[in-house]
Parts: sequence; C-alpha cells; structure tokens
Amino acid sequence: MLALMESPRTAFSTKTIALMLDEERDGSLTKRLNYYVKKGLLANPRKGIYTKANYNPEELAGLVFVPSYISLEYVLQKAGIVFQYDSAITSVSYLSREIEMCGQTFRYKQIKDSILYRLEGIERRDNINIALPERALLDMMYLNSECYFDNLNPISKKRIMELLPIYQSHRLNERVQKLFE
Repeated sequence: MLALMESPRTAFSTKTIALMLDEERDGSLTKRLNYYVKKGLLANPRKGIYTKANYNPEELAGLVFVPSYISLEYVLQKAGIVFQYDSAITSVSYLSREIEMCGQTFRYKQIKDSILYRLEGIERRDNINIALPERALLDMMYLNSECYFDNLNPISKKRIMELLPIYQSHRLNERVQKLFE
C-alpha cells in the first residue's frame, strides 16, 4: 500500500496495481484493495479502477477505456480555440460512451484504430495521454464536419499539415484547406 501512496499516480487500474506490487491479479489483491477502500485510503469509482483521495480527473479519463487519449473539445477549450465552456473531459477511444463518475462527465468518441494507435501529436505527461491542440482540432474535424472554431491563432499550420496524413481522408484534407483560406 505504501508503494501506491508514494506513487505520483493518482488513479490506477487493478492491472497497474498488480504490476507495481509485483503480484497476481487474483482475489486476494482485490480483497486487499477493497479493505483500503473501506478504510477510506482509496476510492473505487468503477470496477477495476482505484483512485487516491486527491485524484486527477484527466488521469482517471485515460483508465476508463484503454487505449484512449484526451482530445476534442476539452483540449481545444484549454488551448483557447473554442470558447464555449463544457466541464466534460472528452477523449478519443475505440468506442463512443458518456460516463458520469465522481461528479465528472467523461465523454469518449470512437475513431478508427488506424488513427487511434498513431502517437504523433499526442503527449504523455504526468501519466496522462493528451492531444496537442493541432491533433485535437484534426480529431474534431474528422469526427464532426459541422464544427466551428473561435480562434485559430494558437494553431500551427505546419504541425496540422504534418499530422494530416494520419487520417487518410480526402474530405478532411479539403476541410483543412478551407479552414486556412
């Protein structure tokens, strides 16, 4: 338990905990984790996921569906590209779902595996996979042809053009060309 509490991570899957503690994922590990939940040292917001009391919701978002990365409206809003506020953490994953946990909404949008598994334009920082604003903008344009952006100043056109081939979409290429006209 000490290894968990001293870890910089704030959210864990049962698999991650088993690796950290060098144990099997069996009933005894689950029983011990449930004991710590009852004692108030950990929370169990979803089956197979445990958090510290001061968990980071962005870190939790990456554990609900694996693989996934934070993108879309959440990243665009933080970068100042869209101004409409939405408290949901939006991610791209292998399926589409909306989940409410711990008073936070987590929204996942499905994208093709050939795009999801490409790491270009995705940063890993503090145990969180998060898209750069350019990747989030392309994800948004790929998934929603009717999207609107308030401010394109933070966007690097060069980086957009470098990331565009990931999507292998002529329609997206056309939309990007219109966006920068």
